[in-house]
Amino acid sequence: MLGWRLEGEFPPEKKVMVALAPHTSNWDFIVAMPFIMALCLKASWLMKKEAFFFPFKNLFKALGGIPTDRSAAGGMAKQVANQFRQNEKMWVAITPEGTRKKTDKWKNGFLRIAYAADVPVLLIAWDFPSKRVVVDSLYRPTGDRDIDMREIQKRFHKYQGRNPQNQTDFDEAA
Repeated sequence: MLGWRLEGEFPPEKKVMVALAPHTSNWDFIVAMPFIMALCLKASWLMKKEAFFFPFKNLFKALGGIPTDRSAAGGMAKQVANQFRQNEKMWVAITPEGTRKKTDKWKNGFLRIAYAADVPVLLIAWDFPSKRVVVDSLYRPTGDRDIDMREIQKRFHKYQGRNPQNQTDFDEAA
């Protein structure tokens, strides 16, 4: 697929929060979706509700998209955690940066969801220079947001997005 390859192995977990990074371009979605489809992975993913407009709304939902209202602080983690509890198997993917632009720090919603649902976090990275999608590791959160965020960011530090100038500086992040 245009020279891209998948590295790593998916864990046998039935429920997992998936953190995808570094998210620096719309190309991330274009690269990831063919892998998800080819591997027949049933994964949901969160994306701002503003992106769900005609003609993409039905396509995004069919591909697993869940429109989110980013102005509803705190409520999203509880809503997604409830969905985890109601489903026997569920993988939910999110980009911790919350944007493709450079940001001072990552949003912690993916950790809040993992804590509330009591699920591990699967770290998957795009590495554009080597054209790899990497299933990096399964991280079991400690419950300490600062420690967890620093450890997860450390694991993503070795990967480079399509627009590296938009990546968070991990030394300043956490």
